[in-house]
Amino acid sequence: MPSSLIGVLQRHCEDIDSACPDPRQFTSLAEVLGGIPDPRRVRGRRYRLGALLALCLVAVLGGATSLAAIARFAADTHYDLREQLGLTSSMPNASTLGLLLARLNGDALDDAVGAWLARYATDPVDEPGDTLVGLAVDGKTVRGSRTDGAAVHLLAAALHACQTVIAQRQVATKSNEIPAFAPLLDQIDLRKVVVTADAMHTQRAHAEHVITAGGHYLLVVKGNQKKLRKQLRHLPWRQIPLQPAPPGPGTAAARSAV
Repeated sequence: MPSSLIGVLQRHCEDIDSACPDPRQFTSLAEVLGGIPDPRRVRGRRYRLGALLALCLVAVLGGATSLAAIARFAADTHYDLREQLGLTSSMPNASTLGLLLARLNGDALDDAVGAWLARYATDPVDEPGDTLVGLAVDGKTVRGSRTDGAAVHLLAAALHACQTVIAQRQVATKSNEIPAFAPLLDQIDLRKVVVTADAMHTQRAHAEHVITAGGHYLLVVKGNQKKLRKQLRHLPWRQIPLQPAPPGPGTAAARSAV
């Protein structure tokens, strides 16, 4: 699973043939990012927030790996792309970009990019018939993010069919993934969606949260849930008929017993 927003965009464009946005659609990206709370003072603002953030994402997708490289990309980029991003005046320098990114709300940025990516992925509500869409919830530590002995750990939700991350949340340093589960899924319409997760998230509260939101779940039961695992082992599994899955991508199993 990708561990950064840039990885999400790169994987999305590699795996989705018809859904990958063309350059003209970066205008919509700038509009979506413009809805993020702006941490800058009103006085002295020279560039629109959405335009700056869209520029940073496009630059990193183009190979930029530092603030200086993003600034060079901005200075060298074609006028047409600048216009699509909403940057028609002089380009921002590295210090301007660094000050903005350091103060930006990370969760708000995650939500905005996830919403934009979801526009080009399968919409669960629009799927025909009884087809269910799989959504994997999993966590990963971000490589190279370790500071003061602690690394950034993200909990992400990715569509099974195209591996596109449509939401993610940073896990608090002195916590674990469990408290981040519900806030992560609150950003997603779970109707006709099957949420899958590992044994850490086999929690009654998690299952109830998914069901209340109109979704389904498939959770793993291991030795950390000894009583539940024992109950499941005694169920008459051989007497339960297997139903063929409907054709097409995104098919997943229904609820498990928790």
